[in-house]
Amino acid sequence: MNTPSRITHLVAGKSWEGTAERTSPVFNPATGEQTGVLDLASADLVGEVVAGAKEAWSNEWGSISLTKRTQVLFKFRQLLDERKEEIAALITAEHGKVLSDALGEVTRGLEVAEFACGIPHLMKGGFTENASTKVDVYSIRQSLGVVAVISPFNFPAMVPMWFIPVAIATGNAVVLKPSEKDPSAAIAIAKLWTEAGLPDGVMNVVNGDKEAVDALLTHPDVKAVSFVGSTPIAKYVYETGTAHGKRVQALGGAKNHMIVLPDADLDLAADAAVNAGFGSAGERCMAISALVAVEPIADDLIARITDRMGRLVTGDGTRACDMGPLVTKQHRDKVASYLDAGVAEGATLVVDGREGEVDAEGEGYFLKPTLFDHVTPDMSLYQDEIFGPVLSVLRVKTYDEALALINANPYGNGTAIFTNDGGAARRFQNEVEVGMIGINVPIPVPMAYYSFGGWKNSLFGDTHAHGMEGVHFFTRGKVVTSRWLDPSHGGLELGFPQNG
Repeated sequence: MNTPSRITHLVAGKSWEGTAERTSPVFNPATGEQTGVLDLASADLVGEVVAGAKEAWSNEWGSISLTKRTQVLFKFRQLLDERKEEIAALITAEHGKVLSDALGEVTRGLEVAEFACGIPHLMKGGFTENASTKVDVYSIRQSLGVVAVISPFNFPAMVPMWFIPVAIATGNAVVLKPSEKDPSAAIAIAKLWTEAGLPDGVMNVVNGDKEAVDALLTHPDVKAVSFVGSTPIAKYVYETGTAHGKRVQALGGAKNHMIVLPDADLDLAADAAVNAGFGSAGERCMAISALVAVEPIADDLIARITDRMGRLVTGDGTRACDMGPLVTKQHRDKVASYLDAGVAEGATLVVDGREGEVDAEGEGYFLKPTLFDHVTPDMSLYQDEIFGPVLSVLRVKTYDEALALINANPYGNGTAIFTNDGGAARRFQNEVEVGMIGINVPIPVPMAYYSFGGWKNSLFGDTHAHGMEGVHFFTRGKVVTSRWLDPSHGGLELGFPQNG
């Protein structure tokens, strides 16, 4: 076995040279081998990094011209495009998803950088001439200062990229706290900002656990927090951050439903269910975990899904596999425990992911694609966000029953409907209480110029990620009322100002 390498913080464009009091192991989930030792930041170190970021923002980046900001953004976009295969390899080595999936993740993050390159247009305010006699009114948007991004393990490159390009483009300094399970991709991307010409201190990475998170949530100089993770932690981040005067966007968990109506193309629906249910081993907040079959098509649909599952190869993401391991042994064991629970609660285990071989060496954290039938809303299979390759089929009699099932669920992140009926699809997009909707599209992740975010327990706060909502989240508005007086002015007038 190789000696694990040190993974540390990125402070003011350079690797941290201090000595960490606490560390955390990083593993390759395909082999079970420890590959890294991660330095964990103390609250004091977080405070030092925030202070440096504030200085970089106030002395330089916050007042630099949009033209110069845009030049840095275009250079960063170019560098990320050139290095995307390297970043993808880091993701696969620490998260486990197959290389093609990792490359797709980086590419979707790259789209946000491309969106942010248009920041001069996106930051334009409004102007009204002569709103009152010789009085002009105009609006401007300004950066906040230091902002924090706390990102999850399942998309170690894409999720930070949802926020960071927009935050930097709008003039802020950033402190990123990536997942301690797979931090290397985020650190590598952060280094590209320095190479692109971003001033030191504007982009920083602190690795850590709850101590680092709490330090960011309570630090008075952190003005905003962007978070993606489980619903309980999202709620905690939102409540703690807002209690300390910050604006917070905290994206939580999901239980995404895919309705298949009787008139749907069942081959298309079966492909979509397999792709969206088992891609990245189900470790996606947009994964389909609940397939709602409107009878009488359930048996036929399940047969087609089962056939496709039999062709999938599970194994090391660097090999020619369709699905990789789960991120940790603990998570793999937790997901696997739902298989026994599902059977005990009365569901039918159609395909058992614990059976069969995997294409990998060592002791990786594998669970193959798993399929349940006859799942009901009272079962833990349905109620919990399993976050693994477990697809549950619920049978209903009507569209109305399927819609009611989704709207009664506490989550509202993403959903999809498969049908050839345009009227049914239009009705669904209007009636469903979910933030992101796919019509014959199983993973409806919006393009960068639209916003990403859910409803209900899938989002705490009222602002989604990227798009124009991201621009507004990372800026504050001002309205200026201006009058340039003639040499003779109107004299004293203590009444309330009136337009005239």
